[in-house]
Order: sequence, then structure tokens, then C-alpha cells
Amino acid sequence: MPSLTRFSLALLIVCTVTAIARANPEVPAPPQSGPIALVGGTIHPVEGSVIEAGTILFDGGKIIAVGNDVKLPAKTEKIDCRGQHIYPGLFDAYTDIGLVEINSVRATADFREVGNMNPNVRALSAVNPDSELIPVTRSNGVLLALTAPRGVFVAGQSAVIQMDGWTPEQMSLKSAAGLMVHWPQPSSNPAPADPSDDPILSLPKDDAIKQLRKALNDARSYGAARQADANYPADARWESLQPVLAGELPLMVHAESLEQIQSAVAFGDEFKLKLIIVGGYDAPRCADLLKPRGIPVIVTAVYRLPRRRNDDYDAPYTLCERLRAAGVKFCISSSSRFGASTVRNLPYHAATAAAYGLPADEALKSITLYPAQILGVDDRVGSLKTGKDATLIITSGDPLETPTQVTGAYIQGRKVAWNDRHKRLFDKYQEKYKQLTP
Repeated sequence: MPSLTRFSLALLIVCTVTAIARANPEVPAPPQSGPIALVGGTIHPVEGSVIEAGTILFDGGKIIAVGNDVKLPAKTEKIDCRGQHIYPGLFDAYTDIGLVEINSVRATADFREVGNMNPNVRALSAVNPDSELIPVTRSNGVLLALTAPRGVFVAGQSAVIQMDGWTPEQMSLKSAAGLMVHWPQPSSNPAPADPSDDPILSLPKDDAIKQLRKALNDARSYGAARQADANYPADARWESLQPVLAGELPLMVHAESLEQIQSAVAFGDEFKLKLIIVGGYDAPRCADLLKPRGIPVIVTAVYRLPRRRNDDYDAPYTLCERLRAAGVKFCISSSSRFGASTVRNLPYHAATAAAYGLPADEALKSITLYPAQILGVDDRVGSLKTGKDATLIITSGDPLETPTQVTGAYIQGRKVAWNDRHKRLFDKYQEKYKQLTP
């Protein structure tokens, strides 16, 4: 009888979680089957001048031509875009989209592994293509995102994904984009209530860095042993650190304070690592360290509070402009404590940065071209240029303006489904009030 009770309880839990986290009903688009031309719209290539009443032609998922005088092949599908605007798909450079559905429902959150040293963890393997958040996100023009594991010291490898596909592999644009490391906070930062929540935070900062130094030295020794003897036993953790040591895979260091950034840069110099700073609240104060080394910053959200009591109220809003003025490469992400559900708000983070001094063209680049450059996929996305993927959006106006509607999108030339949970609920309750009207 107790076994039956336990089985019934387990079945109830499974059914409850399934009801909460249903798969979205949108069908991923098939591959592009013939040439498509968007005709008559205002084209914003990002790399280059705006093209009024232009044409963009794409076939096989790639952009063939962009301009005012584009010769169209026979049987080209022409789409009238007069009065509309065409932009590259927006790119969020730091999220956990696809790894979490509802923050408060543990069974739907898969952004963190046990232990504090997980260089072999790959975010792509945990991405849920059926997440309801993916159609919602692309409805506001965000077609690309870096999704990253979080929560522990060495969290694992992030991936660049596209907002459409049947499987994680179909969604993948770059399966390994960087190794996520959450740099230890200064000792004045309070430890977690339960150190088991994040064991590394219960260690002194220097001890945590010693652990990472030992891991890299062990991985280097392992690499030398494997080169000398192909039969040397394989170790997934040390194997995954080889491209980091070779400078092929960047170390994406989440660091906000001056001390954190200085410490991370010194560590990177010690091992000759390729670094990307994630967060970067105090990065303008470290510009003399970052600029000569070409270390870029992924700004984690413009909508956030100042970190210190004596900071200017608008310090987070002006951060991007201060980085630009200092000559430090940067891009903007939507990352916040609300996680994947707010990735759709990415363009408004850039808009706020523009309102506080960042030039409008730089604000647009910070969510299109610059994240693509920083994450090493600018040969494929980030701008509307011949030879790049036909990953683009059609809008009623400037995507940084809240009244603007995104009216359509293509990912690698595939016209993606244009419905989502928000639209379905809007239609549902419109019908409700129509029925209530006498």
C-alpha cells in the first residue's frame, strides 16, 4: 500500500509539472525553399547607411543582395514592405532562455549543476525548444541569444542559439561560445545563508581563485599527457578546458566590482586567456586595463539599481555611454533576476542607454552587431550584409521605441511562426469582452 501511495504521489507531481510547463504549440519553420525579396522597405543594415525604399534578397538562408537596384531571379517571392523597416534580428548576449521556464518551479529550471567546478557542462544540451518564452521573445524582435549556465563558480559552457527549431541542435548557432565563471566577490560580500547553495561563496576569495588556478594547471598537464600518449585516460572536465587554455574559447567572467575585474584581468594575463567581462558595473573605472587588452564587456541590464549608496542614481543608465567614451567594446543584455521571461525587453534596455547619452546608432549596434562580434558569430549575424544569414525582422518603426510593432521575422531565411502565449491570451480575452458587450 505505501508503494502505491508513493507511485500515486509521483504521478501527481509529474502531471502537475507537465500542466504548468506545457510545450508551446508553434511549429518551427521549414527550410527556405526559394528566393524571397523584401521590397520597398527602409533597410537598416547596421554596417552601412540606411537604404530608403530598398530591396533585400535572400535564398538558401543567406542574404544574396541588399540595395535599391537589386535584380530578382525568376520565381522570387516578393513581399511588399513599403512603409515598414527591416533590421537585423536583435541579439541578447547573456540569458538563460531555454534553460528555465518558471523561476519558482524548480522542475522547469535547468540552468545550474551541482558542484562548483563544471567546465564540461554544456548549456545547449539542456535547452528546451518547446519553451513558451521563445515565441514571446522573438515576437519583440529578439531572434538570437546567448544562453548560459549560472549559479556556481565554474558554471559551464554557454551557447548562442536562434529562437526557432525542433531541437537544441537545430537552434544552435554556436554550441560553445564561452566558459562561464562567476568571479568571487570581495570578502565584504555576505556569504549565502546556506553555503551548500553555492559552496564557492563560503570560501575566502583567494581560496576560490586557487581552485581555478589548480584546475587550469591540472588541465594543462592533462593536455600534455594526452599529447604524449593517446591512450592516457580521458577526463571530460580537463578536456573541456583545452580550448580555453589555447585561447580559442573565451572565459566569460561575471564580475561587477573594481576589485573583481582587476583580479579577473590579472588572472587572465597569468594564463594568457581570452576574457569577456559579464556585468561590468565598474568597468569604466578599469578602462586602462580592458581597452589595451581588447577585453569586451557584456552589460547585464540597463534597468538596475546603483550598487553603492553614493553612486549617481543614473549610474546604470549611463554605463554604456561611459564605456563607449572610454573606448571599451561593449554590448547590452537583458539579464535580470527575472531571467528568461524578460529577454523580450532587450530593445528597451538599449533605448534607455540611448536616452542617457549613448548615440542611437550605437544603441542599435549594442543589441545587433556588437554582441555578434564579441561572441564570434559576426560572420553570420549582426548586420544585413551579403553572405550573412537572412536573420532579420520587419517592424513598423524603430525597434527601440515601445509603440513599434514587430510584424514579421525570418531566421536563416525561414519565416517563423508569428504567434505566442501573450497573443493567444490577448485574443482570448478580447473575445470575452466582445461576448459581454450587449
